[in-house]
Order: sequence, then C-alpha cells, then structure tokens
Amino acid sequence: MSEIERLKTIVEKLRSEDGCPWDKAQTHESLKPGCIEEAAEVLGGINILKETRDADNLKEELGDLLLQIMFHAVMAEEEGLFTFEDVAKTVSDKMVRRHPHVFGDMKFATDEELHAAWAEIKRKEKEGKEWQADYLPGAFREAEELIQRAREKKGF
Repeated sequence: MSEIERLKTIVEKLRSEDGCPWDKAQTHESLKPGCIEEAAEVLGGINILKETRDADNLKEELGDLLLQIMFHAVMAEEEGLFTFEDVAKTVSDKMVRRHPHVFGDMKFATDEELHAAWAEIKRKEKEGKEWQADYLPGAFREAEELIQRAREKKGF
C-alpha cells in the first residue's frame, strides 16, 4: 500500500461509523479555516527552510495541508462527486497540457512565446467557465477573514 493509499484509508476510518466524532462531523465548509491555517503554516515551513535549511517543519506542514486535501476528496467521494484519484488526474492532465514544450513537441524561441502559449492554453481551458472567476473576490475576502481568525487563535 502506498502512503497516499494509507492516508486515504486513515481518513476514511476517521469518518467511518466507528471513527472519530469530530472528523465525522466535518464538512467542506467547516474545514475552510483549517485549509487557510495549514497553507499559512506551509509558508512558515518554507521560511524556516530558507533560514535554517531544516526541512522537518516544511515536511510536517505539507503533510497537514495534504491531509486537508485528502479530507475534502474523501468527503467528495462520500457525496458521489469525485475521488482523490480524480483530483490527481485533473492536475496531472493540466500540467501536461500546459507544458507542451516538455511533454509534447512544441518549441518556443523565447520566454515570451512560452508565457503566451501558457496563457492561451489556460484561456481555452476556462472557456465557458468564465463565471467561476466571479467567486474569487469573495473567496479572497473570506480567506483574509480566516487568516485574521487564525492569527487571533495563535495569539498573534
């Protein structure tokens, strides 16, 4: 069993009938603060790595962020929406698609050409989904509020 499979099994057990009451009660909404807090702690881990070359904190915080992702994926699977494998496939397909110069036979003479191609690929991916961007301002405001709450929780 891979460690990703083990993590998924652990989260499934936590959310099972005989699992943890707190974990079973979580929803996508209730986990929002944890996502923001863990992402901020990853930034702290990166800063620790830069300053000290000690990678232990970054490894731990990336794991905590991965746990958040796995929780959302397991809940989505419970809801019949998608699986963790679907999440991994989606981002893998996106990276291959957006890097035709690496995974295909396209060549770019300049960085500007490469960036223009990236932008065009991204534009095509978002065609018909432009409305999704309308949710970003509210999401950023919500993230700022959650960051402020996390600061207060941590005593900053």
